[in-house]
Amino acid sequence: MMLTNLIKAKTIILASQSPRRKELLSGIIDDFKTEVRSVDEVYPDGLTNEEIAIYLSELKAQAFEGDVQKEEIVITADTIVCIGNKVLGKPQNKVEAVDMLKGLSGNTHEVITGVTILTDTRKYSFYDKTLVSFYELMDEEIDFYIEQYQPFDKAGSYGIQEWIGYIGIKEMKGDYYNVMGLPLHLLYRNLKKFILEVEN
Repeated sequence: MMLTNLIKAKTIILASQSPRRKELLSGIIDDFKTEVRSVDEVYPDGLTNEEIAIYLSELKAQAFEGDVQKEEIVITADTIVCIGNKVLGKPQNKVEAVDMLKGLSGNTHEVITGVTILTDTRKYSFYDKTLVSFYELMDEEIDFYIEQYQPFDKAGSYGIQEWIGYIGIKEMKGDYYNVMGLPLHLLYRNLKKFILEVEN
């Protein structure tokens, strides 16, 4: 059955203020609401990169637990950028942004998005991982990108759908949309499976 038919009687809530996630979700779901609840995005030591992404998406979902109505489905997500075991957050200033992009330059990194689907009775989490390789970036290219695009709201200090992605990406293994912030291929299939299991 098509996802469109499965969610006809549902209210889908995207718990994200990201315009990119909103744009991506609208590609597979026509009608949904957005609602964001503030959480302190801190995770315990000792987690793997994949576990961090899942932990943060579940942390966002916890803010809705107990308030979800019968026909509501809440979707939360968190995307992290990792070089080895180092997790790159959102840069606080230009110095941090430059440092992150210099670290990505000429290297391969992981982009992992954890997603949680929540109803009044059930919760399901999953993640997707994409490997992204950058060409060597000139200092002038890094400075130009930061000045023009102000990537301070992006993990790892870059958006693959922007100029830096056009000129800098050498190779990618995995879901492009996952790097943007929402693994649509997995979300579509897992949401269908989730709804069918809940209702049967």
